[in-house]
Amino acid sequence: MQVQQDGEDFASQPWYHGPLSRQKAEALLQQDGDFLVRASRSRGGHPVISCRWQGSALHFEVLRVALRPRPGRPTALFQLEDERFPSLPSLVRSYVTGQRPLSQATGALASRPVIRQGPIRRSFSEDTLLGSPAWIELPRARKRSDSQPAGLEHMGRSREDHPGPGASTVPTCALPRMGSDPMLLKTPAPLGCVVDSLRASDGQLHAKAPTKPPRTPSLLLHDASGRPPTYCELVPRVPSAQGTPPDHSGPETEAPPWWEANEEEEEENRSFARPKAEVSFWPPNNPFCLLGPQNRPLEPKVLSTLRDLFLEHHPGSTALHLLLVDCQATGLLGVTKAQRGAMGVASGLELLTLPHGHRLRLELLERHEALALAGALAVLGCAGPLEERAATLRGLVELALALRPGAAGDLPGLAAVMGALLMPQVSRLERTWRQLRRSHTDAALAFEQELKPLMRALDEGAGPCEPGEVALPHVVPAVRLLEGEELPGPLDESCERLLRTLHQARQMARDAPKFREAAARRLRGFRPNPQLREALTTGFVQRLLWGSRGVGAPQATRLEKFQRVLSVLSQRLEPDV
Repeated sequence: MQVQQDGEDFASQPWYHGPLSRQKAEALLQQDGDFLVRASRSRGGHPVISCRWQGSALHFEVLRVALRPRPGRPTALFQLEDERFPSLPSLVRSYVTGQRPLSQATGALASRPVIRQGPIRRSFSEDTLLGSPAWIELPRARKRSDSQPAGLEHMGRSREDHPGPGASTVPTCALPRMGSDPMLLKTPAPLGCVVDSLRASDGQLHAKAPTKPPRTPSLLLHDASGRPPTYCELVPRVPSAQGTPPDHSGPETEAPPWWEANEEEEEENRSFARPKAEVSFWPPNNPFCLLGPQNRPLEPKVLSTLRDLFLEHHPGSTALHLLLVDCQATGLLGVTKAQRGAMGVASGLELLTLPHGHRLRLELLERHEALALAGALAVLGCAGPLEERAATLRGLVELALALRPGAAGDLPGLAAVMGALLMPQVSRLERTWRQLRRSHTDAALAFEQELKPLMRALDEGAGPCEPGEVALPHVVPAVRLLEGEELPGPLDESCERLLRTLHQARQMARDAPKFREAAARRLRGFRPNPQLREALTTGFVQRLLWGSRGVGAPQATRLEKFQRVLSVLSQRLEPDV
């Protein structure tokens, strides 16, 4: 099927449907190979390719890589997994005409576009994807002429440039006033257009000279709107004034997220202080947007939502989300001053090696077990075709590769994913693993030849643990040892393993500032998806697996019960002969 090439404005393409919900898109996809491109409301209006494949509706977010504007090259590149394209139509043409799978994990092919019926309501090609500002409507009900201060944000613009009644609006916010200057609405226009828009008659609007430009830097890292940064160039942007008090004397830039906060205060006070109390790095039990106040274990609707959510993110993005949550759960990033004062050290990597780190060690063990069970459930819960389970295995293998040293470097996350793949209920699925080797040979070879030896070395205390290559070290062996668990194997081997584990624990505590720097460097500029970040927290996984009532049961009881559930699911998929 040939996709037309007339113009790079994808809003004119017949397969682009504009703002469209997931449910309506799935209703339009009737046969395998049907596809359309829509603007996802849950993803901030970014394009998503919806495609039906093997009876299921799949959704793939198209990543946008912002480039610094230069003559002769596009302002952005678009990609699904690896290859980048100068426009969205060229990406769609390549995948449709070349019959290339939209993702290697699913093998989905887009062949027949679903033609849009009628014009779309609004194109996201100008403001959402190409970085042009969305104009802000006046908050007042009555109209004002452009000769009044309230109309200055429309200066130099024609009436046709203003959005119509059906256009979406951005919440308005007031710029901080300078002295007696009138209250003006912020216009997120490029810096160069302010001078061009001034006219001779505009000088009569003020009794004094206009306010000087803000002195804050106007170069901010490009906001990827929840996706991992794929380009690190700086692009000009007017500093945001959201959240600025009305009586503040000058504008401020947006505050960086907590994982990018300045750690100088922590480095200044590195001496040990007497601990005051046990410290927990679990976030408070806030309501989960994907779960109600009360939920039953393994609710099908929630599992379906999570499946679609993970399919919309490539393994590299999911790995960064997991690294962010693991750094918070371990106390590597986001440690408050009160927490540092209570635990007497600056990092959770130091705390877990101390006697009063008992609570943190239990939390880390709980998180490791819960994530491993959730990963196994992702495979054993696939009651559909054999290829679907093999694709899920491939997805977990790709996630493990994205977490390994040299990539995201999140070794606790890698240990949890490998724990799911090596769980007896999963490893016994001979037909599924055979299908993985047949359909996804590269993933099967990477699992057998790279990931399994790497995990074995990490568990024995002999794997890579240098800061830089690793952002978050493998803490599970040291945590198990410090909580009194016996090491498996013969006595002489267990003694050597004991010494290696203790040595790595001391080295891990000593290099905590270096690990923090490595993790912050990987997460710099990263803007996570709130739903995916929530889905990877320990509290959410616990509620998902055991329900709001069962999560309060003793850990041993919960783990034993869920192991039986996984055994039943495994037997249903591939019964013993």
